[in-house]
Amino acid sequence: MAERSFKEEVEKLKLGEGEEFHGEGILAVTKALLQTGVSYVAGYQGAPISHLMDVLADANEILEGLGVHFENSASEATAAATLAASVNYPLRGAVTFKSTVGTNVASDALANLASGGVTGGALVIIGEDYGEGSSIMQERVHAFAMKSQMWLLDPRPNLPTIVRTVESAFQLSEASNTPVMLELRIRACHVYGRFTTKTNKRPDFGLTDALEKPRRDLSRIAMPPMTYVHEKDKWDVRLPAALKYIEENQLNEFFDGEASDIGIVVQGGLYNTTLRALLLNGLADAFGESKVPVYVMNVTYPLVDKEFVRFCQGKKAILIVEEGGPDYIEQAVNTILRRADIQTRVHGKDVLPMAGEYTGGVVREGIRKFIEKVRPDLAPPAVPVPAPRKEIDSKVTKAINENVQPRPPSFCTGCPERPIFAAMKLVERELGPHHVSADIGCHLFSIFPPFGIGATTMGYGLGAAGASALNVKAGKRAIAMMGDGGFWHNGLTSGVGNAVFNKSDNVLIIVDNGYSAATGGQDIPSSFHPSATRHTQNSIEAAVRGVGVTWARTITRTYDVALMRDTLKEALTTPEKGPKVIVAHSECMLNKQRRIRPLLRKAAQAGERVVRERFGVDADTCTGDHSCIRLSGCPSLTIAPNPDPLRKEPITKVINSCVGCGLCGEVSHAAVLCPSFYRASLITNPTGWDKFKARIRDAVIGFFQRRIERKLAAA
Repeated sequence: MAERSFKEEVEKLKLGEGEEFHGEGILAVTKALLQTGVSYVAGYQGAPISHLMDVLADANEILEGLGVHFENSASEATAAATLAASVNYPLRGAVTFKSTVGTNVASDALANLASGGVTGGALVIIGEDYGEGSSIMQERVHAFAMKSQMWLLDPRPNLPTIVRTVESAFQLSEASNTPVMLELRIRACHVYGRFTTKTNKRPDFGLTDALEKPRRDLSRIAMPPMTYVHEKDKWDVRLPAALKYIEENQLNEFFDGEASDIGIVVQGGLYNTTLRALLLNGLADAFGESKVPVYVMNVTYPLVDKEFVRFCQGKKAILIVEEGGPDYIEQAVNTILRRADIQTRVHGKDVLPMAGEYTGGVVREGIRKFIEKVRPDLAPPAVPVPAPRKEIDSKVTKAINENVQPRPPSFCTGCPERPIFAAMKLVERELGPHHVSADIGCHLFSIFPPFGIGATTMGYGLGAAGASALNVKAGKRAIAMMGDGGFWHNGLTSGVGNAVFNKSDNVLIIVDNGYSAATGGQDIPSSFHPSATRHTQNSIEAAVRGVGVTWARTITRTYDVALMRDTLKEALTTPEKGPKVIVAHSECMLNKQRRIRPLLRKAAQAGERVVRERFGVDADTCTGDHSCIRLSGCPSLTIAPNPDPLRKEPITKVINSCVGCGLCGEVSHAAVLCPSFYRASLITNPTGWDKFKARIRDAVIGFFQRRIERKLAAA
């Protein structure tokens, strides 16, 4: 069950010749794939292009109707290896995953693919997860493209350009026998716009044709001595062919401006931001007309020397807007110009930051500095900030820093992973702290308050491997974490299989919430619910036992904190040697709510009896200790003023975001805290029996309440 459904939007993919498409960037990419006669598509979900996989999944019926095969790949490496179909056959194929972690996982397959080259067009759609909204380490895919000689396209973020770039990418790949990367930033993925569509095209040479007429070309297999020939072929044949295609088909764009003695060179994906920065500096109008000539690199690798020479001829200075570091493009442009004996000064990282996302404000400031250096007559007037305003801003900032606490990322309300870490904190009280090797996924939020659990994270599904060096005979065992998504991605072999092979004595907790929750809730092999197109409901415990684990436990309800605590304690203290695996199994609450809320709403509207569980705190019983909050961290738990005038401590309060998971009460009982939590059932469309029970309860409770009030009044 994905984070978002595109069932309605994918109908736009059926538009024919001359019709107008209006929608999101990722839908436009999918439409472009269908218009170019793609034969197969595969990929691994992950921000910022996880929705592209969701679009493809929802459009599977349309894809099948065109003879296009679609797969949810087990990993990025699996997806990249799928492009092997284009090595010997004239099949157009596309795969998608995010960069740079996805590219790292897929590097072996991509390097082999780039070495031997391809016959059909091979396209790798990369989600460039760079900037303040990123979920990964900050790196760019540019270095990988240069390392393996794969051409890198970075289209201007408007739909006609994106669609044209997808079409050109396949043609460029076929013209140069080289796989091509299409880089999409998150804004490009979700930008809205329009373009004129073409009729979807069935592949001229299909997958069935490849099976019926198998081919092999020994020269395309990456083995010595062919690999030495491949290296020479990249530079002597493929690169010149790519440069010729890029130049002749004008994949890069040039926009003139009246200030012809200077210019700006910008990566295609940063064009909109740069144009906005020019507008704010008074150097462009609201319709996109810039006073400064702009060279838009929709292809950022390889660079076309002739285009740079032509653009820089007669200019005294240019500014290169290149996001992130190192400054690959700036260094290359300096080399290109000096070899051509062109003395145009190249500015870039001297006025723009080396690292960090190039937001509108950042680029605005960089362009201002550039203009002040090379054309001060065009520089916008400085806007002085009055001294009193500076003092006010300083006081406000100081007050915020002193009084407002930062809010760390946290688990969703009712998340089944929260009780796992509450149990770990309870075990810590008895056995002391343990080294915890963390992993990629929602469970990584445990490194933040209130839990503070997790020392390192090495990659998706590598939690167990991250603790492998600590497999020594000592008084304590290391603990490793892994999600179900990471487990099926590569954790079964690199983590569990490796632990069995090396006789690890550590403990591994596999968080099984039924989905690849961190990437948007897509199905995985162990998903709880049956799927019409995938084989789900595969047991994780059966898989780990299949590779040799003998001590394995599955907890089917993680909210049972006492059971979680006791099972973890047993794993840490049992005399049995070998890896200990605990599969902590409860459905992702976010996906569960997405699944059941429409059903409950429909049932309520139909007049059926619907019961929802809610929890609360008895203000008279709560002592104000707040251990329940410290051991849970649930967003629905907060504090409220104490209604008792004789007590100053604020009490715990459960707000309306509560989903009735019951963790707060479970934690209180497991930790032997106060019994102040109570459960209430909210009934929609109650039956006569429900109403009768409510009247009896109200009468009994009211009797005792009035009795207490009379005693208090008499006192």
